[in-house]
Amino acid sequence: MPIFLGIDGGGTKTSCLAGDEQAVLGSGTGAGSNLVRVSEPYARESLAAAIRQACVVANVAPAQVTRTCVGMAGAARPEINRAVRRILAEFIPGEIQIVGDMVIALEAAFGAGAGVVVIAGTGSIAYGRNSAGQTARAGGWGPAISDEGSGHWIGRSAVAAVMRAHDEGERTTLLECIQKTWGVSTHDQVVLAANAHPAPNFSELAPVVLLAADAGDTLATAVLTQAGAELAALGDIVVRRLFQDAAAVPVAMSGGVFRNNALVRQVFYNNLRSRRPQASLNTTVIESVRGALEMARRGSN
Repeated sequence: MPIFLGIDGGGTKTSCLAGDEQAVLGSGTGAGSNLVRVSEPYARESLAAAIRQACVVANVAPAQVTRTCVGMAGAARPEINRAVRRILAEFIPGEIQIVGDMVIALEAAFGAGAGVVVIAGTGSIAYGRNSAGQTARAGGWGPAISDEGSGHWIGRSAVAAVMRAHDEGERTTLLECIQKTWGVSTHDQVVLAANAHPAPNFSELAPVVLLAADAGDTLATAVLTQAGAELAALGDIVVRRLFQDAAAVPVAMSGGVFRNNALVRQVFYNNLRSRRPQASLNTTVIESVRGALEMARRGSN
């Protein structure tokens, strides 16, 4: 019986599904393995943990794996592609296919069909394909200049917002939450941490912003509202480029920011529908790793 693995190597979380030709047999998770954001040893440990867990649950050995598909941001970069292949070859045999995270998300959402998927996890990107097979993307150019509406963007924007509030003589709940998460006690220490080199993990602040918004913090709510609007803008660009004359455009969401934040989802939906009334949004946040498993089953051909 052939065994297939689908892997979604995110910046914060790695997901792995083990399956046969018909069914999902087991799943596993690990920490982040996106080599754009984490070191190779860290990625190796995360991938190994996710693969081992999925294989244990599926009651199969990693040596039985026939084919694997990995979706990961930056997969088109040769050095990342080589590193992922090198890591996986330590644990599993068989064919290894490495594609962008947006490719497995589009597969999970629409299979071979047309549509647009907007991903908001540690990073962000919008990606689509029309009925003619043409593709387009928007965003996803990295944390320093892009990744609008992502977990990284939310964390960085939250720090900027509390610093502006401090300038205006306001002390906010959000600042206190950020201080607690980063293990500091003053706003000056937050500034030092935010401007450190290498840059801090701003995405770890995203859950904190959500909690502060739920508690009524207006700055946190404003940051999340803007995140939803930024993600809608990315989706709008791809819809406009690929589906100008379409009567209806299927749109899907993927990633932890959408999954964990109803406010971002609602603002995204409202803004995108306002810009593109033909957008038909799937309100269920899709699991990209299912697209990776399906691509592993199908093979690179």
